[in-house]
Amino acid sequence: MKVKDILRQQTGQRKFSFEVLPPLKGNGTEALFRTIDKLKDMDPIFINITTHHSEYVYRETDNGQYERLRIRRRPGTIAIAAAIQQRYGIPVIPHLICSGATAEDIEYELIDLQFLGIENILVLRGDKAKDDRMFTPIAGGHAHASDLCEQVNRFNEGFFIDGTSIKHPGTPFHYGVAAYPEKHEEAPNPEMDMAYLKMKQDLGAEYAVTQLFYDNQKYFDFVRRAREAGVTIPIIPALKPFAKLSQLTVVPKTFHCDLPQELAAEVVKCKTDDDARQLGIEWGIQQARELYASGITSIHFFTVSAVDSVVAITKALL
Repeated sequence: MKVKDILRQQTGQRKFSFEVLPPLKGNGTEALFRTIDKLKDMDPIFINITTHHSEYVYRETDNGQYERLRIRRRPGTIAIAAAIQQRYGIPVIPHLICSGATAEDIEYELIDLQFLGIENILVLRGDKAKDDRMFTPIAGGHAHASDLCEQVNRFNEGFFIDGTSIKHPGTPFHYGVAAYPEKHEEAPNPEMDMAYLKMKQDLGAEYAVTQLFYDNQKYFDFVRRAREAGVTIPIIPALKPFAKLSQLTVVPKTFHCDLPQELAAEVVKCKTDDDARQLGIEWGIQQARELYASGITSIHFFTVSAVDSVVAITKALL
């Protein structure tokens, strides 16, 4: 079922979805399935699976020089998506990203997803490489999420990237994109950032999932501006419970979002990570309750380093 149809069915109900990471290379699926087992009884409407393509590392050789190696730490997004769908019967949304992938790589991913009967995807540019100052696509790759949207559209229309026809086109893909209540870090201003979201909607995006935020007013203001700019697709708010003392500085730097003064002031009072985690649960409940009260029917949760907090929040509200 399309995500937009799933969302349409939730009128008047409180629902949620969540995001998981594929296991690190060499690890099994046990920890991942334990995470899902903790949340599945609250009836999530879908599960997102992140994608982490290749990155470059430098390794010292025997002669003291360094060689640049391309590695992939978290392979298996498509296989994990299929395993979750088969094991739990919950709709899955694997991420499809530009970062570290050629257009040909992406085409093979689309073919695999179609074989597996997975029709919903989240189209993203992906993060820049760890040591790069700015995002640089690899040779044969895409520079922008909009380019990736166009490739998916062509595939849906029945054409491979080389222009040849697909003899037996399968079920078309339905995709969502990212939205940034506090502006993408590389956007020159909020207006241009909003124009990019409108462009992706016009290309065919059926919904958007936001970057995490801790101040609901930032989300409400963003949605208002989006509607004024002609963005009509659902904009799903995404939350990540505050969970560690170190996140007071790490979260703003990593995710480019502000912590409200009220939250930051309470974090400073915390003595331990357990204190910070409990504060994060209380703040998350307050955030989610206000979002639901505003008419939002579904909230997306990032579970990395915060699985038990997400469980506590959803149990308190659903």
